[in-house]
Amino acid sequence: MAANVSVAIIGLGFVGLPLACLFSRKGYRIIGIDIDSDKTEQLLNKKSYLSDIEDQEIAEMVDSGRFTVTSDFRAVEGVNCIIICVPTPLHNREPDLSYITSVAKSIAPHLQPQQLIVLESSTYPGTTEQLVKPLVENSLLKVGENLFLGYSPERIDPGNKTISIEDIPKVVSGVTKECLKKVEQLYGSVFKRVVPVSSPGVAEFTKMLENSQRLINISFINEVNFLAKKLNINLWAVIEAAKTKPMGFTAYYPGVGIGGHCIPVDPFFLSWVGMREGVPLTMIQSAGLINEIMPHFIVSQVVQQLSKLQVQSDSAKIGVIGLTYKKDVNDIRESAALKVIELMANKQMLVSVYDPVYQGVIPHGVERFVLAPDSLAKFDVTLILVDHSNIPWDVVIQHSKCVIDTRNVTGHSEAKHIIHI
Repeated sequence: MAANVSVAIIGLGFVGLPLACLFSRKGYRIIGIDIDSDKTEQLLNKKSYLSDIEDQEIAEMVDSGRFTVTSDFRAVEGVNCIIICVPTPLHNREPDLSYITSVAKSIAPHLQPQQLIVLESSTYPGTTEQLVKPLVENSLLKVGENLFLGYSPERIDPGNKTISIEDIPKVVSGVTKECLKKVEQLYGSVFKRVVPVSSPGVAEFTKMLENSQRLINISFINEVNFLAKKLNINLWAVIEAAKTKPMGFTAYYPGVGIGGHCIPVDPFFLSWVGMREGVPLTMIQSAGLINEIMPHFIVSQVVQQLSKLQVQSDSAKIGVIGLTYKKDVNDIRESAALKVIELMANKQMLVSVYDPVYQGVIPHGVERFVLAPDSLAKFDVTLILVDHSNIPWDVVIQHSKCVIDTRNVTGHSEAKHIIHI
């Protein structure tokens, strides 16, 4: 299908850029569209801004002549397929679909007969048919007749080195049967398996369900950890023992809290719809509350340990390892580590941070430190919030006065100055 077929991918972030790389590798001509001039400039200079994509891959795409980038929506006039991968943020627990609306309005004047439009942005059931469809149709273009529209939720797992994007089964849907056929053909040519469903609503709900389940399970294990701490029981050891059961049990692990764009956001799209329909999803709401509590719990453990060390909180020096929301990913969106740092700063603690993956802007008043013996020795507490790969944890253990480990990366050590949370 790739021969002479061009695809416009709108939104070149953590979803759109990996998708562009995949389609390019499969031989498609790609036009990337993004209003962020910094992103387009870096791509034109053959540079990647995502930790999962190397500069070499961007260079190969650009040099192939099959990949161009622009901020001009008129570029969609010359393509066969348009894939929308723009953000869908949450404000005050209400969905913000302004980016989707803006894109749909921007491309509408430039649409051509027989084009396929696929929405990939995470959103609540009904968005594709009730919001996007009316915006892209006009007197000459009718969805299902000479314009085709579908929804396919992104399932990218940033930082996952074992499963490639094309190995993840792709859920696909269409507003009509002909629309679904077109979407299947497109994604079936690049993904190893497509999973067609009966409607965009089912596909939209699928993404909400997947991330709601993860929110609830991770929040549950974090809540259980409160009790484990009270009972002086290592929950990590409990989980390892429970994992030996060959059926029924799935391991989830405690941490600082849920971050990233999907898990802290998508479940509340579903919860919002539930409230609108008179079906309150109380488990999602409770899970969200636990997630909000976690940074406060972590800081309370730091304060408790400082008290044992006879160090005043307002003069304590804290070295934080990890700023991103997830291991080996340079994304700080909704990162619980940011909230932990904010809470410690509010208590007048002097916070420094080390993150080998994220090189962007850090919170005001916080300094970076170099992971070295002399730096670690200056901190009253070294707080591990993210378990990035290739960090010399033995150096951290050996040269820190006190280690508070929220990710169990020091679980192999029996050193008495390590506190596991």
